Amino acid sequence: MIAGVTAGLAALGPGASVTWICAALSEADRTIARQHGAGTGTQDGIPVRMLDIPAGVFDRAYNNVANSALWFVHHMLFDTPNQPQFNYDFRRDWAAYLAYNEAFAVAVTQEALAGEARWDQLPSGGLRVLVQDYHLCLVPRLLRERLGRAAAEAGIGHFCHTPWAPPDYYRLLPAAVGRALLHGMLGADRAGFHAERWATAFMDCCAALLGAQVDRAGLPPGQDRGPVGRVTYRGAVTEVAVHPLGVDAAGLRARARADDVQANVSTLRRVAAGRKLIVRVDRTELSKNIVRGLEAYRELLGTRPQWRGRVVHLAFAYPSRSALPEYRAYTDRVRQLAREITGEFGTADWNPLILEVRDDYPRSLAAYALADVLLVNPIRDGMNLVAQEGAVVSERGCALVLSREAGAAATLGADALLVNPYDVTETAGALHQALVMPDAERRRRGAALAATAAADPPARWLGDQLAGLGS
Repeated sequence: MIAGVTAGLAALGPGASVTWICAALSEADRTIARQHGAGTGTQDGIPVRMLDIPAGVFDRAYNNVANSALWFVHHMLFDTPNQPQFNYDFRRDWAAYLAYNEAFAVAVTQEALAGEARWDQLPSGGLRVLVQDYHLCLVPRLLRERLGRAAAEAGIGHFCHTPWAPPDYYRLLPAAVGRALLHGMLGADRAGFHAERWATAFMDCCAALLGAQVDRAGLPPGQDRGPVGRVTYRGAVTEVAVHPLGVDAAGLRARARADDVQANVSTLRRVAAGRKLIVRVDRTELSKNIVRGLEAYRELLGTRPQWRGRVVHLAFAYPSRSALPEYRAYTDRVRQLAREITGEFGTADWNPLILEVRDDYPRSLAAYALADVLLVNPIRDGMNLVAQEGAVVSERGCALVLSREAGAAATLGADALLVNPYDVTETAGALHQALVMPDAERRRRGAALAATAAADPPARWLGDQLAGLGS
């Protein structure tokens, strides 16, 4: 069973013995969940159970704790002279996070015990539960307690898609909250992360905050996946492992050949008019570092005037978390900076920057296909699929300017141009290096990036986690 949304779910196929448990996101979804109960419907042939979590509880747990506290901690985004402030309101929000996780634990327990007689007939050899992401850190422990003796026969995994903060930053959280999150995840048999550095930080936090025994193995030289250590706490052992997530290359390339994408390819070719294309595709998410990326492009044009009139920057930014004031302000700053760059460098026959703050997937795939340079410069990122998608879809092989703070740097770094995401000048220099890169080298790097991205498709990523729970 899978609690939460996972990129690999569809890869399991309609014949899999699996139930997807998720939360209703809207009032319409909640109405459907109330009407249908445990049998909400299907997604790609997979049975779905949608939970009717009260809107107030969902908002406080999802937005106020997960997205406004945990996300900010793990991405190290707080303006610490002013934020965070963990006051009475946060304790109320934390109570909602507990209730949110409890609702998932109850639902998974119900599904599990209803089919307990068939556990030994399952293809995996028994019940397997995969819990996804920082929204559901408490579920593994709650589930183990609820399953009771049956928990010994179940395999429980938790996968975190974000980075993990080092102990000194993680301690920004209230002490009881920080410990509860770790204790909750250690209810799993295996805790997974996209990169070794995030797994190591998690183990560091377990040792520092819980006093847990940590046995570190690390990945062998040249390896980027597999077990990296074990955490023993209160007599239970949790294996910690790295599972980098790639893309379904065949499916992505097939989608890129579709008519709507190809229509956008034709449009963007006319926009480029033979000029080099620097492309970025991101959510307007604080951690994605769009502002510094735009500043680097501005510096490229300012310090290397030979590129004026010869390059176009396509910056596609999807709206994100607009319910949070910090995100609305950040989106406004992105728009303002784009206007400044256009006003400073634009001419009657050259628009140096095209910014679109809207969700347009076919247009993004078209931009990948035509990119000479792909800019991916997050402050911190658990993995980053854009860096991989761009390499796979690129028609001629694109040069990748990649933040060293992205989890993808562990797998793609050898063939990318790595940058410090805070260093605007270094990023501008990397953009120049990418633009002047010889065609043969760009194709070689692009092919290597695409091969790496295709090596860990969602089906393998998910299968490796299930296999890790099989012992």
